[in-house]
Amino acid sequence: MQVSDLPPSPRRPGSGSARVPSRRIASKLGLAPGTAVFIGERKRQSIRIDLLDFDAAVVHEAHDVSVDDCAGHRDTAMVTWIQVNGIHDIALIEALAGRFGLHPMTIEDIVNTTQRPKCEEFPDYCFVALKMLAYSRASRSIVAEHVSLILGPNYVISFLEDEGDVFDSVRNRIRKALGRVRTLGADYLAFCLMDAVVDHYFLAVEQIGDEIELFDERILMGPRPGDIQEIHHYKSDLIKLRKAVWPLREVVAAISKSESRLLRPEITVFWRDLYDHIVQVIDMVETSRDILASLHDTYLSGLSNRMNEVMKVLTIISTIFIPLTFIVGVYGMNFKHMPELDWLPGYYVVWAVMVVIAIGLFTYFRRRHWI
Repeated sequence: MQVSDLPPSPRRPGSGSARVPSRRIASKLGLAPGTAVFIGERKRQSIRIDLLDFDAAVVHEAHDVSVDDCAGHRDTAMVTWIQVNGIHDIALIEALAGRFGLHPMTIEDIVNTTQRPKCEEFPDYCFVALKMLAYSRASRSIVAEHVSLILGPNYVISFLEDEGDVFDSVRNRIRKALGRVRTLGADYLAFCLMDAVVDHYFLAVEQIGDEIELFDERILMGPRPGDIQEIHHYKSDLIKLRKAVWPLREVVAAISKSESRLLRPEITVFWRDLYDHIVQVIDMVETSRDILASLHDTYLSGLSNRMNEVMKVLTIISTIFIPLTFIVGVYGMNFKHMPELDWLPGYYVVWAVMVVIAIGLFTYFRRRHWI
């Protein structure tokens, strides 16, 4: 185990090496409950475990540690934060879970990246599953990663799909002894991690909200053929946000009302504040969904208006040419005795009549503001 006082390189959601095709939920069919099967996109790199040990006086950091190193910090007097970057190695996850006495059903939820946010209490630990979200401007979509937290008496274990997270602010507060995180124990550390995740929900919702507002302004100037696909793209992102945030409200509500010995009453006020933040995020998501629904109606109305304008122009042109076509049709008939056939100025008079009719109809339409 290598101990370092230097901060690790900055990491962001979605960073990491290339991925291989994901494993489907169907691979669990027929297996006994509690069987650990990784559901998600396979990673080629090996799992890395980072460890951060601290109390009010000192902080120790270690990177790329072993399962045995982690187990040695289970019963220390200091608060320990163990972060597991990668959950695709079932053998390693089960080995770490065995050292901390995790239930097989908990292991199953940890390695299932499709698991909805939930909270479960066990005699020796609490398990929380949630989603870490970020808005990727490159792909213009929401990127979601599965996060699992294990809260023990004096430790927190965080499981991430890949390297890259939103916990840099928490690490800096621990290193620099900012705020209460060094003095309020493991349950407050778990709150800080979840609070960091929810704070980035605000950022993701605001970014996609800005995109929708710009799209709204552009679509009012005139709909384009690809706009309906853009609307459905934003709709799928908002659905992804909603599926991550709505269940988390129930999770935090259950934690704030929990009587577990691992969740001390003096921390309850912080959980209630986190609940309020989640409700704010939900309100922002619902507002964006309402705007998007109105955008769909605006797009269809715009297309209908454009079609009406085209049909109006075609109707006006047809109306102007109908009498002209009638005159031409009459004098195009093959009758031998027609009064005007032998009339010398007849050709010019017919042209004059048709021009007067066309100009008269055009002037009438302009005065009625139809063109």
